Order: sequence, then C-alpha cells, then structure tokens
Amino acid sequence: MTPIIIEDEAFEENILEEEKTTEKQIKEENIQTTIKLDYSLETPEERNELVKKIINNTPSEQLTPRYLEILSDYIIFAMDKQERKQKQILTDNHMVTVNKRETSFEGLVGRLENGEDGIYNMIANDKNIIFTPKFQITQQDIAEIPELKQLVDAIAEVEKAEKKAVGKKKFLLKKQLIAMRQDQYVIRSAYKPPIYCMNAIKSFSKIDFDENVSISGNDEIEDNSLVSFFNPKHVSALLCNYSRLKEDAWGKFYSDSYFLMEDLDTLIEKTLRDSYPMYYDLLIYKIDGKQNLEIQSLLNQKHNVKHSVEYISSLWRNKIPKLLSEQAQEDYLIWYYTTQKKGKWKKCSRCGEIKLAHNKFFSKNKTSKDHFYSICKCCRNKKNK
Repeated sequence: MTPIIIEDEAFEENILEEEKTTEKQIKEENIQTTIKLDYSLETPEERNELVKKIINNTPSEQLTPRYLEILSDYIIFAMDKQERKQKQILTDNHMVTVNKRETSFEGLVGRLENGEDGIYNMIANDKNIIFTPKFQITQQDIAEIPELKQLVDAIAEVEKAEKKAVGKKKFLLKKQLIAMRQDQYVIRSAYKPPIYCMNAIKSFSKIDFDENVSISGNDEIEDNSLVSFFNPKHVSALLCNYSRLKEDAWGKFYSDSYFLMEDLDTLIEKTLRDSYPMYYDLLIYKIDGKQNLEIQSLLNQKHNVKHSVEYISSLWRNKIPKLLSEQAQEDYLIWYYTTQKKGKWKKCSRCGEIKLAHNKFFSKNKTSKDHFYSICKCCRNKKNK
C-alpha cells in the first residue's frame, strides 16, 4: 500500500504546482492588459517619458520580463519609424532598389553607345525600374492562375485582421502584407513572364511611321503617331540612339526612317545652332559618344561654363528634347493655320513680330479682347529673366 500513498502525494504536489503556474500566468495576463500605452506619441523621447512614469507607478513584483518587453517594444518601434523617415536605415525594399541601380550602372556604362545616358533608354517612368518591366495584375490573371487567386484571398483576410489589430500585432501584420503583395508579382511572372524587346533598332528601317496628327477643339495638337517630334520622350529616345538609327536608315530613300532622321536633323539645326549654341555642341558631343566628364571640360573650354555632370545629363535627357519638341509644335501650328485653315494672327507690342494668336506664342489673358496678352511669350520670358 505504501507505493500507492506516495503516488497520491506526488499527484497532489503536481496538481498544486500546475495550479500555481496557471495562477501566475493569469496574473501576468491581467498585468499585461492593464498597460495603457499612448500610440499617438510618435517620437522615442515622448514614449520614453511615458514609460518612465509607468515604471515609477508600477509595483516591482509586477515588472515581469514580459511586462518590460512590451514597454521596450513600445519605444523601439518609434525609433525604427523615425529612422525610416530620416532614411537612416536601409530597409529590404530600399536594398532591392540600391542593388538594381548599382549592378546596372557598374555593368553597362562602358557598353552602351552613350555611356551612362544610354542606361536611361531602359528606364520607364519610374527610375527604380531598370530591368524589371512595369506591369499590373489584372482580374484575368487572378482568374487564370489558381495560386494567385489563393494569395489574393489570403491578402484580403490579413487586411481585415490588420484593421482591427493594434500595437505590435498591427505592425507585424503590415510587414506580412508587404511580403504577400510582393509575392503576387513573383507568382504572376512565373506563369506569365514579361516580354522584352531587344531588337527594335534592327527593324527600324522597316517600320511604317504614318502620321496621325490633328487639331483638337481647344486648338491643341493631338498626335497618336508611333514616333512623334511633339513628344519630348520620343525625341529623347531618338537622340540617345541617334548613331545607330542614322546608320540603319542611311541611303534607304524608300523608308520612312530615312526621312524621319532627316527631319530630326533639320529640327536640331533650326532649334539649337543659332539660338542655343552650347546645347548644340553638347548634343554633338553626346552623339559622338563622349562621356559627361569629357563634355564638362569641352564646354568649359569653348563656352566658359562649368556645369555639373548631373546637370549635363539633365540637359541631354530633358531640356534639349523639350526645346526640340516645342519647336516642332510651333512649326506644325504655323503650317496648319497657313495652309490648311485660316488662323488668327497678332502683332507683339514689344518686338513687333506678327505671330499666330495661339497659346504656344501668347499667354492667355481673359480680360483682353482676343483672350491673349499683347506681349508674346518670348518677350515676356526675356523680361522675367
């Protein structure tokens, strides 16, 4: 009978120990629920002061490791958020961007026709996208890809939970949502890989560049052509690939590409040679394949100006194409309202030139009789400078 008595005593001791453990867990859970943290405080300093007050007003026996962990997380999250705003830390998403830019520039600058500027031919509207084409996930994709449909449904469930959550749980759910939304594109790319166009220049001389230009009811040019001088982005792409395009189109009088490049040359000469000689030289240097550092030195010698390499790149990619595009639009409007339709003309009260009464030449003024200022845009710009 003795062993039975020992077992009963041991069993009773185990029951008592379990009850004490359970009571301790209940007390800790009750303690956790009594912590009142103010999440409207955003800076670590403000949260640190609040934590000091909580600790001073809390009995030492209640300051359990779990209790202190919650308080420390409360301060750390504010520090992390502040560092993200100040860009003092590299997040996972930021590192993806950094890696793409570094590998792209290191590997390709020396291989492209226009050096560092040639890279921008592969960049879409967003500079973070260099080798990754920009695409959207459509409802058709969700319907056709079962795994994508499951992930989208899971994202919807996590979004519901995230709206109800608070504190650390809300933060963790947000991180989970970011990862899940990124996985959508991984799954979509696995089923439907993006299409890259690698040999557009090889077929340049075979492309039909029919013009599709019209004037809207607001006297604005509308052009849906495949390549348009009215679009600065199109002009920029033509300039960056000028040598190869010119070589491909040379002597092919039967092709649209030949006359397109001839018209581009005429536009460059008319726009830049006399009015913007420095820009004209810069363009020639870039077409010849010179790097920005060399161009910086050449412009300094010839024009006595020293622009930064970043500014030179901006002129090449933005300013010069915009000037060419604006000149092309003005030339077309003058041709259209001279040969196709009778236009309204007016004389500038400052320079005395007769110009087309259009927003391209005169700024709008509702108080005047013809709704335009009496001084042309060119004279107004000179006055402002």
